[in-house]
Amino acid sequence: MPSHSLSNPDPGSDLRPGPAPAASVAPVASVAPAAPAAAAEWAAGPAAEPAGGGRVLVVAGTHGNEINAPWLLDHWRRQPERWQCGGLALELVIGNPAARAAGRRYLDRDLNRSFDPARLAAAADRCVEVERARQLLARHGPSGCEPCLVALDLHSTTAAMGNSLVVYGRRPADLALAAAVQAQLGLPVYLHEADARETGYLVERWPCGLVIEVGPVPQSLLQPAIVTQTRIAVETVLLCLTAAASGRLRLPPRLVVHRHLGSLDLPRQGDGSAAALLHPQRQGRDWQPLQPGQPLFVDAEGRSQPYVPPAGLEGRTVWPVFVNEAAYGEKGIALSLTARELWECPSLWGEALARLAVRLLPAGS
Repeated sequence: MPSHSLSNPDPGSDLRPGPAPAASVAPVASVAPAAPAAAAEWAAGPAAEPAGGGRVLVVAGTHGNEINAPWLLDHWRRQPERWQCGGLALELVIGNPAARAAGRRYLDRDLNRSFDPARLAAAADRCVEVERARQLLARHGPSGCEPCLVALDLHSTTAAMGNSLVVYGRRPADLALAAAVQAQLGLPVYLHEADARETGYLVERWPCGLVIEVGPVPQSLLQPAIVTQTRIAVETVLLCLTAAASGRLRLPPRLVVHRHLGSLDLPRQGDGSAAALLHPQRQGRDWQPLQPGQPLFVDAEGRSQPYVPPAGLEGRTVWPVFVNEAAYGEKGIALSLTARELWECPSLWGEALARLAVRLLPAGS
């Protein structure tokens, strides 16, 4: 049987097999993380950022049919005293109000893929979501009229991701904040990078940003557990930022990351329809290891199709995430594959976060 087609394969990844995760974050490989050349610029922040009094942008409803986080923000607006925000100033924003009103993920295009600088600069692009991205940056971007320095983008998923964090790229402040939250709550961290098909994410346009992803929950369904897990994660992030601003934050020695390797689609017929479905033994097993030869798909006759590693990943264990996410079918993604790695937390991560977080304190404090 031919191997599955992997978008964005990474033949050089270090994927040493390890035990099944304990509390979702057991280490598998020790890797020294590389920082991109632009990391220092992001850590220091653009010159236009305020010296003090910056805010934290909390965005819910980036996708209009993910309704748990928007419900939570509506509640917090009515009862702001319930926030555990450590004294930080917040901006609570519905990312895509038009899509929320319509009960759809988006109207013209995915808002969370609409923040690419080239797309934003294209004056001819007037679709609803690109215009909304421009509005958010003009108002709450680091150089906006109501500037924010940190963005938290709140999502829910139909996949069994639990309460988890998503980081885009390797900016030191992002990694420091993810490590601090992981140390407090044990949340798994998905590092999404180097995927040319999936770009333009909201949090990338702010000096520091995290996605909080909670599931499983069907689209357009409120569930108390999803709301509670979202609230706990947000409050923990804010308390970590407060500790960083006051110089009290101590990072853990290591961060466990699930580094993106690429994505697999379902097997397809010649007309594009699904030739097989995700195997029941794989459904709901996000963050769990997948070995070559284990069942991955099943056809209409009940015949299993095993996982055959794509070129470059032969003989290696991978950890799937966003398994059978409903919204990703249109993107040709049935699951994404990751390498589970253990990274040292260098001091520069904490320093980068502290330099940024101190600007979240009220001016003159």
